[in-house]
Amino acid sequence: MKIQSIVYIGLLILLCACQKLGKNTASIVNVQEKTYTNPILPVGNKPWAIYQNGFYYYTQETGNNVVIWKTKDLTDLRNAPHKEVWLPTDPKSSHDLWAPEIHYIQGKWYIYFEADDGNSDNHQIYVVENTAKDPLEGKFTFKGRISTDKDNNWGIHPTVLQHKGSLYMAWSGWQSRRVKVETQCIYIAKMKNPWTLESDRVLLSKPEYEWERQWINPDGSKTAYTIYVNEAPQFFHSKNSDKIYIFYSASGLWTPFYAIGKLTANAKNDLLNPASWTKSERPVFKQVPQDSIFSTGNCSFVPSPDGKEYYMLYHARKIPNEPPGALDSRSPRLQKIEWSDDGTPYLGVPIPASVRLPKPSGTK
Repeated sequence: MKIQSIVYIGLLILLCACQKLGKNTASIVNVQEKTYTNPILPVGNKPWAIYQNGFYYYTQETGNNVVIWKTKDLTDLRNAPHKEVWLPTDPKSSHDLWAPEIHYIQGKWYIYFEADDGNSDNHQIYVVENTAKDPLEGKFTFKGRISTDKDNNWGIHPTVLQHKGSLYMAWSGWQSRRVKVETQCIYIAKMKNPWTLESDRVLLSKPEYEWERQWINPDGSKTAYTIYVNEAPQFFHSKNSDKIYIFYSASGLWTPFYAIGKLTANAKNDLLNPASWTKSERPVFKQVPQDSIFSTGNCSFVPSPDGKEYYMLYHARKIPNEPPGALDSRSPRLQKIEWSDDGTPYLGVPIPASVRLPKPSGTK
């Protein structure tokens, strides 16, 4: 009888422990379902997404084609269906396809990207179009190259803005063809339609501050020639839309110093007038060495599913710089932005990969 009592008590304790463990396990699962950690994909650079008709359409640089992911939960890209939607066939645009972006303009889908003929110095900007309701359906057709200036200067990282009934394109380009030093600048132009510029290009920013002109790594490795960088422009707005911003990336992406700067204009002013824009003297988003977050850049912005929050997509890597010839280890990250009292977006600082973050508001 005494042994039976001991066994009974032991079983009771074990049962209680299992129940407690079950509750804790359920709690952990519940937390994981409502949170996420960065990166949102193991590898990938130049992330871009748009929220349209209840879905996020996401793309990133994949090499020589364009792939789109479709999901209701941007933090769950690992399980999202994806599809190749464009594979160039023209030799002039079949190599080094960089930084695709997908935009919805006047009821049609457009993908902007840059590519070359095998010589990176010949990078030009291209656009394709799809009339289907869903960009993973229908077919993208080639609209052509967007000529950015009469001398056909090198151009990359196109992005577009629909503002007050007009369409604008911003991009990174050379003032003139590189000789010994390459200088990438931010330009803007008004568009006649989604595949043609209407105005001449206007220079808005060139690398001038020290934080924009870093091209040598801490270990001494560097490119074959000097490269000063302003690239990857992205339009955004203030909380009440009275200001227009162009966030851009500066310094060499192969260095840990790659960071995000900001241009600001009053939304009522002429966006083609350089005097309408002011430039931040310091980066607004940069590396955090103590958390092993380097080369932070190429940002884009998306709302939460319910529209109550905004999030920034960007890429970063865990190591300061990569050996020549190494595989690119940058990965896409997502984090919520805040707003200052005057409605200015505050990007904050890169959040470590180990930190669990609440999923965007309205995510199901």
